[in-house]
Amino acid sequence: MKKRIIYICENCGYQSSGHLGRCPECSSWNSIKETLLEDRKETSKSRTRAERKPIKRLQDVVATNSHRIITSINEFNRVMGGGIVKDSITILSAKPGAGKSTLLLQVANDLANKDYKVLYASGEESESQIKSRADRIIEKVNDNVWVISDNNMDNVLDNINDIDPDLIIIDSIQTFTLDEFSSSRAGSPTQTMECANALVQIAKNVDRPRAIILVGQMTKEDEIAGVRALEHLVDAVLIIEGESGEELRTLLTTKNRYGSTGEMGFFYITDKGMVSIDNPSEYFMTSREGNKIVAGNAITVVREGTRPIILEIESLVSDSFTPYPSRIGECLKREQLNTLVSIIEQRGGIKFYDKNVVIKTTGGIKLKEQASNLAVLMSIISSVKEIGISNDTVFIADVGLTGELKRVPSLESRLRELDRMGFKNAYVALNSGKGIKTNNLKIIELETLKDVIKNVFY
Repeated sequence: MKKRIIYICENCGYQSSGHLGRCPECSSWNSIKETLLEDRKETSKSRTRAERKPIKRLQDVVATNSHRIITSINEFNRVMGGGIVKDSITILSAKPGAGKSTLLLQVANDLANKDYKVLYASGEESESQIKSRADRIIEKVNDNVWVISDNNMDNVLDNINDIDPDLIIIDSIQTFTLDEFSSSRAGSPTQTMECANALVQIAKNVDRPRAIILVGQMTKEDEIAGVRALEHLVDAVLIIEGESGEELRTLLTTKNRYGSTGEMGFFYITDKGMVSIDNPSEYFMTSREGNKIVAGNAITVVREGTRPIILEIESLVSDSFTPYPSRIGECLKREQLNTLVSIIEQRGGIKFYDKNVVIKTTGGIKLKEQASNLAVLMSIISSVKEIGISNDTVFIADVGLTGELKRVPSLESRLRELDRMGFKNAYVALNSGKGIKTNNLKIIELETLKDVIKNVFY
């Protein structure tokens, strides 16, 4: 078997036949390392017919993505597209301390309670550390959860053959190595991809399919560490987002071959682990005694993945004693906030040259779509006028630079969620609500921002 030396960039996986001080692909210095590979190329003549897979007509292939492992964690199921596909491989990444290992340990024990056998392999923590976390977040650890603390992937593969688990959790993939590629260190592109490829073969075995979840370390640039090819290899990529010190955690998918990309699930983290927020619309609104009306408050409906979520936006407008008033948007970009304030000044007739403006959302969720713009504007106007808006009123529209209201996508599903939650009035763009029937929700179609201001405050 022929051996050869190549040079691989540890950051991006670029390969070169000679050593380079700087990677021409990612421009990083001193990242290209020497790697010894064994050349396993085989000629087509050396292949036996037994190794060839039979060709099939597409219409004769049986789809297996309907065979899912369902957990009791509803938000996790939603993000996965309805559950874990039995022959899938998923990668989960997040910043340190976001709750990756905690969530997966909860998933492991939940499925073990459903008589699935789970192997939890960790290359970062000892078995006693894993048990300590389990004792803290799980009332009783099921006998079907097996654990191994080892950096050697060969040993993990042997244990998979011995235990025959239904779900395999690898925490984290960048810490494991195969003996066959001992010249490359753990975390190198060669080791990471070869370990991942070995696990793909395990997951996709036709006779014994298994679900595998990999934990992927995250870089300072908030990307999965290692080569980009790792993300292309797996079936789904999940990310946990959340600021340290805050209880809200967001689980989102950037890739899913068996579900909707962009789907999002919500959790809050406690000493007992990650708790699924099954009704986010209630979580992201403030419950006030006696349905009290507060100035600076407006409600909208945003879509996260396929789901509409009712969201409360809060504004604070105060006098500024500096030449440059503050524009602080905890939930949206400053440039967007400046644009919206300019629209109010020019199209709403309210001046903010001596006013500070601060925007935030209940629960800290980010405003990623234009459908919330009218609610942001009405929240600011409510604060500056010190007049509250009725708690049963919602605003769903984009606002152009001309002050005109713009229609938004998926309006019908948003309005139906409002109707279900008992809201009474919804302000939308002119001609955008035609044909949408609701039980108790009144759809108010207006043309401009000025029309909305007059209708609400006068």
